Amino acid sequence: MPVITMREALHDALREEMIRDQNVFLLGEEIGRFGGSYKVTEGLIDEFGPERVLSTPIAESGIMGMATGAAMTGLRPVAEIMTINFIMVGMDQLVNNAAKIPYMFGGEARTPLVVRTPSGAAHQLTAQHSQSLEVWFAYVPGMYVVAPSTPADAKGLLKSSIRNDNPILFVENLVMYNEKGEVPEGDHVVPIGKADIKREGGDLSIITYSRMVHMALEAADVLAEEGISVEVVDLRSLRPLDVETMIASVKKTNRALVLHEGWYKYGAGAEVAAQIQEHAFDYLDHPVVRISGQEVPMPYSTVLERAAQPRMEDVVERARFMLGRK
Repeated sequence: MPVITMREALHDALREEMIRDQNVFLLGEEIGRFGGSYKVTEGLIDEFGPERVLSTPIAESGIMGMATGAAMTGLRPVAEIMTINFIMVGMDQLVNNAAKIPYMFGGEARTPLVVRTPSGAAHQLTAQHSQSLEVWFAYVPGMYVVAPSTPADAKGLLKSSIRNDNPILFVENLVMYNEKGEVPEGDHVVPIGKADIKREGGDLSIITYSRMVHMALEAADVLAEEGISVEVVDLRSLRPLDVETMIASVKKTNRALVLHEGWYKYGAGAEVAAQIQEHAFDYLDHPVVRISGQEVPMPYSTVLERAAQPRMEDVVERARFMLGRK
């Protein structure tokens, strides 16, 4: 299989779906000649033209409104929002309209749209550009929220998202666009709502998604040298949430550590921990542990910025504690 970056995987998924379905079109700020803020759409305007690759004004509410209306008429828009922080400007259109229209119209109108946007902290982008807000949208019935951790999953999940008839928030990560990995050739699709076991183990389950999958795998390597076998469960979707796969893992290992980049209280980890409590309580040999970002606006100082984010060392330390090794 070819080894490509996350950026290239996303680009290829968009291109292949635009070739496959003439109803697929792209819209967003600077996605045309400039190729998008992260160069995911680079070159697509030359192949498909400005009618299918629309560079919009800086108006997220307008982008979401246009995408919702286009989806209702039978098109399949893929909107790019520069960061998840900016989507708040268009949240009413996405949450109150796109997510609810199929229900309010009794299924006679659908909103098959995808919103691509990066989440999480990057490098000194500070408090208004470093948030993990995907849990806000995962809270909403009618919305899907997808968050891949590898180029293969990014391509396969984006293709599945574009073909889906529901509004989908497709969450990328600000620091993962150059992440490389093997990607199957051909029409590679990954089912939405199905978690993936990125590493099998028997002593402890780490349940996570997006960039934190790589931190979990790194911690698992460290712990393996100490004889601790860690299973890493990549959720891949926050809604729908694959409860079955993560509960099966916890029943096997009897310990669960939930890792996510967002804030601790009311975060994605809280929902995962609640599901484990409800479905696997009798199998637990230790209370569920959550590791998250600190509950502060992201600082500008590089030292404080690192301190505000989850650290691999914290994962290793808590895992040892859960197993009575420290």
